[in-house]
Amino acid sequence: MRPIDRIAGTAIPLRGNNIDTDRIIPARYLKAITFDGLGAHAFEDDRASMPNHPFANPAYAGASILVVNENFGSGSSREHAPQALKRWGIHACVGQSFSEIFLGNATTIGLPCATAAPEDVETLMATAERAPATPMVLSVDTQSIETAGRTVPLGMPAAVRDSLLTGQWDATGLLLADFDDVRRVADGLPYVSGF
Repeated sequence: MRPIDRIAGTAIPLRGNNIDTDRIIPARYLKAITFDGLGAHAFEDDRASMPNHPFANPAYAGASILVVNENFGSGSSREHAPQALKRWGIHACVGQSFSEIFLGNATTIGLPCATAAPEDVETLMATAERAPATPMVLSVDTQSIETAGRTVPLGMPAAVRDSLLTGQWDATGLLLADFDDVRRVADGLPYVSGF
């Protein structure tokens, strides 16, 4: 299991409320059997219709912290949305609020989503827009993000924070860590070991 605490890098600001999962990853990619390659299609339709979209701006290539406004990830339960963001290179999201299902799907793949006050989100966005190379460091443990000589407080549900800090967000890792127990239980199940 891999605990997640510190995420360091630059930020990509994405303005707008209620950005839904259809915009994050178009529905035609839901037929994918694996999530490999989804990163290349993140915000594909938005990028095609908005040439100035941040995900189309080379200044934000390599950014690892996505800064958003209200209700990010709304609209559907598709787990492809956080998968596409993570595979694009995003390692954490900071926003005013997140859709509950998006937050759950993001957490299960180790993509921290933290909230901040609207004025702090605006400060982070303005910083990234003014100077895209500005470094930022997000800490799950201290629930804060540091940038440009300033520390911004963040919020996160306690259960989400604990699962990230202990590595328990990783369900596969949990099973492998106690695989002897998994094998013992499986051996006792008649539909696994034979009747």
